[in-house]
Amino acid sequence: MSTVDFTTMDTAGIGRLQQRGMIAAIGGLVLGAVGAFLQPGQLAPSLLIGYWFCLGLSLGCLALLMLQHMTGGQWGLVSRRIYEAGARLLPFCFLLFIPIVVLAPKLYLWARPEGAADPIISGRGTYLSLTWFTIRAVIYFAIWIFCQWNLDKWSAAQDRGEVAVTEADTRRFRVVSAPGLLVYALTMSLASIDWTMSLDPHWYSTIYGLIQVVGQGLSALAFGAAVLAMLAPREPMNHVLKASHFHDIGKLIFALVMLYAYFSFSQFLIIWAGNLPEEIPYYIERLQNNWQPVTVFLVFGHFILPFCILLSRDLKRRPKLLARVACFIVAIRLLTDVWLVAPAFNQSGMPISLANVAIPVGLGGVWVWLFAQQLAKRPLLPINDPYFKDMLLHGHEGGH
Repeated sequence: MSTVDFTTMDTAGIGRLQQRGMIAAIGGLVLGAVGAFLQPGQLAPSLLIGYWFCLGLSLGCLALLMLQHMTGGQWGLVSRRIYEAGARLLPFCFLLFIPIVVLAPKLYLWARPEGAADPIISGRGTYLSLTWFTIRAVIYFAIWIFCQWNLDKWSAAQDRGEVAVTEADTRRFRVVSAPGLLVYALTMSLASIDWTMSLDPHWYSTIYGLIQVVGQGLSALAFGAAVLAMLAPREPMNHVLKASHFHDIGKLIFALVMLYAYFSFSQFLIIWAGNLPEEIPYYIERLQNNWQPVTVFLVFGHFILPFCILLSRDLKRRPKLLARVACFIVAIRLLTDVWLVAPAFNQSGMPISLANVAIPVGLGGVWVWLFAQQLAKRPLLPINDPYFKDMLLHGHEGGH
């Protein structure tokens, strides 16, 4: 192990990832433009879906990065560069939010003049106003980028050897990560109310924000597993990544799949049993007419299928197979975002328009292209981390 250069960069693997992102970006945005031209009313909701999907990847990466700094898990140490690169794209997500503000009157009833006549909206005062909607978003992004910037700055300093490589040096990461995780859960809950739940200002759920937090973690974890599997056969990751690392990540994906299903079913069961007129329409419009097949497929694809597949210990220890499951989960997460937003606009004809899929895929492709650029800026492994040798030992022992 001592003769291995862990600072080498897998330019071929990262280049292929960047190429795939570019193809998805060009193809998705071209088809999305066609779809938006044919159905102009679908442009705003499609941009919201794409924004929500990209934000989920970046914030999920930030949350997993903070979680890894808190727990010191070996699963996160091999993935840290992936989470750091994904979190560094939060400014890109902020740029994607600008069209949401501009097109807010097309998205939200409360942002239109006729919304003032609605007693539910007027009863919430200035909270549901475009001014405070924008101010809150700026505050959310300022908090998230502050956490990301500090963790990234200290990680870069550690790479350059500007600080002593000791376990005490890792404490400052935890100083940000501990409160950062709590603040992230709170701000993400509030942001999800602003950006997606308020599409129907009459509907509410106290667990909605927590469902989105878990979903973002699942998206980022699955994406990270797919990227790791791509990098695994080449230098320097082939000297570090072992079956045990993928097994750990697979178990975490399995846990988040179950947790997301538990929270989602709890929300559904409570609302359906309560049968209140201000709550039940949210599910009625997704369980009737053209949205019913989509909902049934999501139940199967977001829980039943990955649950059954990830029960296999052998699959979780095989990078290529786990990567296929992970890519499927990322695709299902995108469909879930469509399911969250599109029913507020599409209640007749085809439930999902061309723009609803193509624009988010295009924006996701841009995100992946930028992600590959960020990933190539640092060594793939944090070799100056004091737990790096423990990570090597963990992988060596787990490989037997």
